[in-house]
Amino acid sequence: MSRWPIELMRSDERSSKMISPDAARNVVGIIGNVISFGLFLSPVPTFWRICKRKDVEEFKADPYLATLLNCMLWVFYGLPIVHPNSILVVTINGVGLVVEGAYLIIFFLYSPNKKRLRMLAVLGVEAVFMVAVVLGVLLGAHTHEKRSMIVGILCVFFGSLMYFSPLTIMGKVVKTKSVEYMPFFLSLVSFLNGVCWTAYALIRFDLYVTIPNGLGALFGAIQLILYACYYKSTPKKQPKDVEMPPAVSGGGGGNVSITVER
Repeated sequence: MSRWPIELMRSDERSSKMISPDAARNVVGIIGNVISFGLFLSPVPTFWRICKRKDVEEFKADPYLATLLNCMLWVFYGLPIVHPNSILVVTINGVGLVVEGAYLIIFFLYSPNKKRLRMLAVLGVEAVFMVAVVLGVLLGAHTHEKRSMIVGILCVFFGSLMYFSPLTIMGKVVKTKSVEYMPFFLSLVSFLNGVCWTAYALIRFDLYVTIPNGLGALFGAIQLILYACYYKSTPKKQPKDVEMPPAVSGGGGGNVSITVER
């Protein structure tokens, strides 16, 4: 009779081992990849409009250039030679590199020469910066801890700057008492993206992923609160095109610029 409690305890121990921190982290990371992918695709309406009209009009390439650099840094951070066991950070930011590259090609094709030259100059600076970072880290830092710290600090710095970008639109919402320029769905997905990647970073603590995505979750929550406060006071207007300022995607961060129909 005394064997039953012992067998039950052993069964519970086996069950608890089935759900390891690594498995939970992978599941959360995969969900984060899906959400972030959706955010990377959110500017598609803007670029569909550019392709149809064969003109970039007043749209700017800055958010996409910034996101490209951010993705390059996070891909480098997630590589096994820098920060092992971060393949899901590499996958989503690798996808982001391809998507942002496609956006920039479209932007380049339909931009006037002045904007093209500016884009090429910025891309050149980014390329030189990344080469310097890669060579400096690989040749100057010889442990994973040092490499993770150097690249992680750069990721946090640039990622946090991008996460602060929604402050502009939040200030406009408070000033105008209108959520016309802050679509609910984008705010919700940005919040979920920040929460997901923060959880991913906390399961096996990663300070450099936690900080920018924690900020993303916080600002996403504030946007949702503002939406709840000012939705009813938003005036109904005739349909028009509105360009959203940059919002953030995850896995270390990214910018989103979309056109919405109002």
